[in-house]
Amino acid sequence: MHLDSRFNRKHRVRQKKLLIKKKIQHLYWLVGKHSELDFTSKRLLNVMIIKPIWTYGIQLRGCTSKSNVEIIQRCQNIAFRTIVTVYRYYRNDIIHRDMVITFVQDKITKFAGKHEKRLD
Repeated sequence: MHLDSRFNRKHRVRQKKLLIKKKIQHLYWLVGKHSELDFTSKRLLNVMIIKPIWTYGIQLRGCTSKSNVEIIQRCQNIAFRTIVTVYRYYRNDIIHRDMVITFVQDKITKFAGKHEKRLD
C-alpha cells in the first residue's frame, strides 16, 4: 500500500468497494443462484478472491471511522447473499454464523492488534 501525503481513507474505502463489486460481478456466473457449484466451493471462492481485497492494508484501517468500516461490511454482506441466495429477510449475523465468517470490524480489530504487538 502506497502512503502519500494526502492519504484519504474515504477515497481508499470507496475504491475497495468498487473493486469488490467488480469482482463479484465477474464471479457471478460461478457463485450466482443458477450456478451448479456447491456451497463450500462458493465459500472458498469468496475467501480466496474477495477477502484478500478488503484485508489488504487492514492494519492501517484500525483507526478508521465506523462509517468506512460499514461500507466494506455492506459489500461483504452483498457478496454473501449472492453466494447463499437467501431471502432478503434473513439477518446478516445468521448468514455470517452459518458461513463461519467473521465480521469486518472483528477482523480489523484482530489484525490491528497483531500489527501493534509487532511494532512494540
